[in-house]
Amino acid sequence: MSSKEKQRILTGITTSGTPHIGNYVGAIRPAIEASRNQDNLSFYFLADFHALIKCQDPDLVAQSTREIAASWLALGLNPEEVVFYRQSDIPQIAELCWMLNCVCAKGLMNRAHAYKAAVDQNGEAGEDPDFGITMGLFSYPVLMAADILIFNANKVPVGKDQIQHVEMARDMAQRFNHLFASKKKPLFALPEYVVDDDVAVLQGLDGRKMSKSYGNTIPLFLGEKQLRKHINKIKTNLLEPGEPKDPDTSTVFQIWQAFANEQQQAEMRQAFADGIAWGEAKKQLFELINNELAEPRERYNELLANPSYIEDVLQAGAEKARRYSEPLLDRARHAVGIRKLG
Repeated sequence: MSSKEKQRILTGITTSGTPHIGNYVGAIRPAIEASRNQDNLSFYFLADFHALIKCQDPDLVAQSTREIAASWLALGLNPEEVVFYRQSDIPQIAELCWMLNCVCAKGLMNRAHAYKAAVDQNGEAGEDPDFGITMGLFSYPVLMAADILIFNANKVPVGKDQIQHVEMARDMAQRFNHLFASKKKPLFALPEYVVDDDVAVLQGLDGRKMSKSYGNTIPLFLGEKQLRKHINKIKTNLLEPGEPKDPDTSTVFQIWQAFANEQQQAEMRQAFADGIAWGEAKKQLFELINNELAEPRERYNELLANPSYIEDVLQAGAEKARRYSEPLLDRARHAVGIRKLG
């Protein structure tokens, strides 16, 4: 099957922090598994332009870019088999973003969940509705649409909170096609979102959703000592050893499920019924996670120590990505009337 016939799958990773095990089981691991499907042409990008919306610490953006690229490579993403690139290395994205801004209705952006949530927070705090809201936050869905459309992605795996943005990208593609392309030969494919309901959303150390904003994460590539320390911090109830415990309300068991096979899950469920001590359950959880991440951790640390290699991989990926973005952007320019004279 040629690349033209393959389904184009696009996944973005925002470079605004250090990956944690929730990112791994919820996004990285399933995406890397999907990348091995020979029927797909997979695009994976480091969304450093998006990171600027929330992060004004330049060193953190640069560090996160390095750490996240190293994480994906250490966990088995093969840059030879996919298109793996940094968003800011593809100038066609920013140019298409402006073209889409010129066809996107402001009213559509007014309905974006992130913007509405920020306005609501300002109202609750007694501030002006637009206090602290940048144009980056307001028009973020347009940049996301450009990310998707510049490669004519067919499928975009997202969490439920991102469904609206893919739908907006579809709206912008339809509007652009209506204004500037023929019905028989539309310029942009209409992307579809993909939500995997089976992907785990991990609880954090305090029992809430694992999130950097809550400060309750387990960073992905902690050393063994630190990993054990974080796992021991997982909140549990006061039930003593020997007392039956409910696995379905336990953060320890929920994380166990994300790393264990079916037999291991059944055995741990029985151990909970038999009253396993929390300390023993956490010890076994540490061993399970550490066994899966030990080799990738070693590779990750090797990559971090060799940033020039990571940069070479990203530059090669950007060159590959531009083979798709440059011809499409040329067509878009011509379609809107930006053409050479004569």
